[in-house]
Amino acid sequence: MTTVANSKKNLYVDKYSFIKDFNYYIKAETPFLFLIDFHMKNFFISPLDQLKTNEIMFNFNGISNFHNKQIDKKVELTSTPVDYETYLKSFNIVQNHLKLGNSYLVNLTFPTEIYSNLSFDEIFCKSKALYKLKFYDHFIFFSPETFIKIIDGFIYTYPMKGTIDASLQDAEEKILKDEKELAEHITIVDLLRNDLNMVSTDVTVTKFRFISKIRSNNKDLLQVSSEIIGKLPLDYKNYLAEIFLKLLPAGSISGAPKRKTVEIIKNAEIYDRGFYTGIAGIFDGKNIDSCVIIRFIERIDGKLIYKSGGGITIYSNPEKEYMELINKIYVPTC
Repeated sequence: MTTVANSKKNLYVDKYSFIKDFNYYIKAETPFLFLIDFHMKNFFISPLDQLKTNEIMFNFNGISNFHNKQIDKKVELTSTPVDYETYLKSFNIVQNHLKLGNSYLVNLTFPTEIYSNLSFDEIFCKSKALYKLKFYDHFIFFSPETFIKIIDGFIYTYPMKGTIDASLQDAEEKILKDEKELAEHITIVDLLRNDLNMVSTDVTVTKFRFISKIRSNNKDLLQVSSEIIGKLPLDYKNYLAEIFLKLLPAGSISGAPKRKTVEIIKNAEIYDRGFYTGIAGIFDGKNIDSCVIIRFIERIDGKLIYKSGGGITIYSNPEKEYMELINKIYVPTC
């Protein structure tokens, strides 16, 4: 099997080795962790019993390899987002493509340098989320968004699209009645439903637009998700890696149609996403639980860079979208 070295240049395996190892571990019922970056250039995979907690720590829906430290300090976080003029330039590139009909929805993101009173490790330990992971000293994330679950031959996905400040009056009613947000959510649900149809049968939207609340260091947010379920073929364990790769990149953080929209993203964005908006997952020996890598902080040249963004449609208001990008720069602490 592929050996993952501890030096940074040897952390990742190629696509062929990833597929081989992934499917081998599935058949052997060997629990493992995996990560795939947004552009599917870097792949990481390792059995759970080979992970060292001073290098990689994770908690995925209660499956964890560490005991969380109690951090009594309050999170203080300041940021220097990209200026509005720079954002607007990228926003207008996206809008031109939308008006030409090249895409219906584009997820536009930016990097933001942040400053905190907490260390990298302290931020990770202080954060609370369905999925959180520290990957060496390279990056951490605390994601609320499930990508794919595979349980007893069924595949589940939970597209998350729509965010609002929970402190606003009638916030839940506003987000659910907002026509732009509804159109955006329908687009992503339709995209993910079509994606599941490529790999499964009997695809059904079982829950449409349910609300979850996220508490952070500076404000509470409401986010809107849906649930879609499909039935996998009887022999799915023989090629589960290929199933995952066929569904990438995740629709909620790219857009629709997917291939053209990724081209637009490359043209409009001013940086490399890397592992941000990729996926990470755990196989526990029987089932898989995976997430979209969002709410993401990366260490670059000694600086902490927070990557965030949101979905853009032809109806989007640039000032509101710019504020959504800023509102998503937070550490969920409760």
